Amino acid sequence: MSATARLAKNPFLPLALGLILVLAALVLPPVWMLIRGSLTLANPDGSSGAWTLEHFTRLFADQTLLTSTANSVLFAVSATLVSLLFGGILAWVVERTNAPLKPLAYLTTIVSLGTPYILYVSAWLYLFGRNGPFNDAYRSITGNTDMLFNVFSLWGMVLVEGFLWSPLVFLMLSANFRAANAEMEEAARMSGASVFATIWRISIKLAGPAILAMALFVFIRNLESFDVPVLIGMPGHVRLLTTDIYTSVTQTPPQMGHASAFAVLMLAMVAVLLYFYGRITRHAERYASVTGKGYRPRPFNLGRWRWAAGGLIGFNFVIILLLPLLALVWTSLLPFVRPMRLKFLPLLTTKHFAVVLGSPPFLQLGINTLIVAAGAATIAVLLTLLAGWLAARRRPGGGVLDQLATMPLVFPGIVLGLAMMELALALPVPIYGTLWLICIAYVVRYMPYGLRYSYAGVLQIHRELEEAAGVAGATVAQRLRFVVAPLLSPAIVSAWLFIFLIASKELSMAILLAGPTSQVMSVAMFEMWTNGQGGELSALGLIWTLLMTVGASLFYLTLRRQGGGAFGH
Repeated sequence: MSATARLAKNPFLPLALGLILVLAALVLPPVWMLIRGSLTLANPDGSSGAWTLEHFTRLFADQTLLTSTANSVLFAVSATLVSLLFGGILAWVVERTNAPLKPLAYLTTIVSLGTPYILYVSAWLYLFGRNGPFNDAYRSITGNTDMLFNVFSLWGMVLVEGFLWSPLVFLMLSANFRAANAEMEEAARMSGASVFATIWRISIKLAGPAILAMALFVFIRNLESFDVPVLIGMPGHVRLLTTDIYTSVTQTPPQMGHASAFAVLMLAMVAVLLYFYGRITRHAERYASVTGKGYRPRPFNLGRWRWAAGGLIGFNFVIILLLPLLALVWTSLLPFVRPMRLKFLPLLTTKHFAVVLGSPPFLQLGINTLIVAAGAATIAVLLTLLAGWLAARRRPGGGVLDQLATMPLVFPGIVLGLAMMELALALPVPIYGTLWLICIAYVVRYMPYGLRYSYAGVLQIHRELEEAAGVAGATVAQRLRFVVAPLLSPAIVSAWLFIFLIASKELSMAILLAGPTSQVMSVAMFEMWTNGQGGELSALGLIWTLLMTVGASLFYLTLRRQGGGAFGH
């Protein structure tokens, strides 16, 4: 068969082949650079020298590797449990019961989505730190000079990391509880089962696959976490794999081979975990319950426990949102860090806000971040829209596209940042330290999220609509433009907003890739924290959070309209 005949039979083939080349060019070089860096010696001029296993030999001979690995696993497991307890229970209470104060849960989630992680961490460091209200109240009451709670510890890290992820756990599990059939719960209650027996025997088992998949996903993200380990773990001398990689890169001289070996080890761990995550999500539909299209479950009547459930919602609002915001407002209005006491009210000033709003560099930071986050979201969504469409429709090359677009999931942020840094240094084009490199890294990092939204969205569009357009003479481009894209627009908008929000908060990659003229907001906030500019950090963070909350609100509204989106499927 001639090339023309093959093209006429498979008009999607040129699009698939071109897209495969683009995705391969984005995904495969970082993998190669990382593996090569871990298996070669570095020459004095920075080029790769002879092949060697020295980096891995040195890595496994280091006694601290076991400590870092054990700390990372314990940290990830414990923080995941905190997130699931906070977010999971709250999701069931809000979506399934007649508890009061539900709007507070949604408000907490929306503002949390728009708040940079580094800002949250700095707020909780103040709250649980020596000058924070908890330790200050403890000293005032007992007269003891010690601290009640040492946040610079592994358990301090666990608490803060668990709080960071609980809003997203709530958001995703609430979609699952909202869509599931509640008739079994109602039947159990009518048969005399108690509230707790119904939750344990019915609710949790029905949502079991979703909870397990979410737990494994959050565990993976906690394992590769960078914000909390670098801001809390390093000052507290708690070693984790991510901070070991960062230390190897930033020390003088940089130990790139050692860092690459660390990164390859972490890459392998995440790949194994993602394999099991894929198996869980692939069979989740076995637990689905079927209801009518207009089905709406009745709220679960908690009786006298109703206000206790409302108290849980209020407690979540205070811990996750109100206290951190109060801490940020307080530190932004004081010239220096002080405990929360009435006697310091005369010291309140707006000079930090004046510095932030009147400084052109801070404005440039916002512009850089918006450009990079919006650019990465746009490119990632366009690529994954095409890849998800071809993969969901089982077109030629669709399986390869699915694998290529999903592959970056195995890259922890700090690992991909290292790989992109080595790649940029080896390229003849001078893109290291530019916004271009950060944008490309973000595109690679967040393509899997765009693919999940587009893939699930395409499956909800009946293929007969596209076939009818084809019979009417529409080309591949016309089918995509006039049929698929308009019907897929809610999923596209959700994917774009989600990638934009998480890219605007990304620190682990940006901290390795940003240059003097390509700073983004998260890196600037990190440098302000390390330089002791807590007041300016809080002022800048509050202004930025207000802006990002607008985007988070749009994301939440589109996600609700979709019934939960495609996250985790």
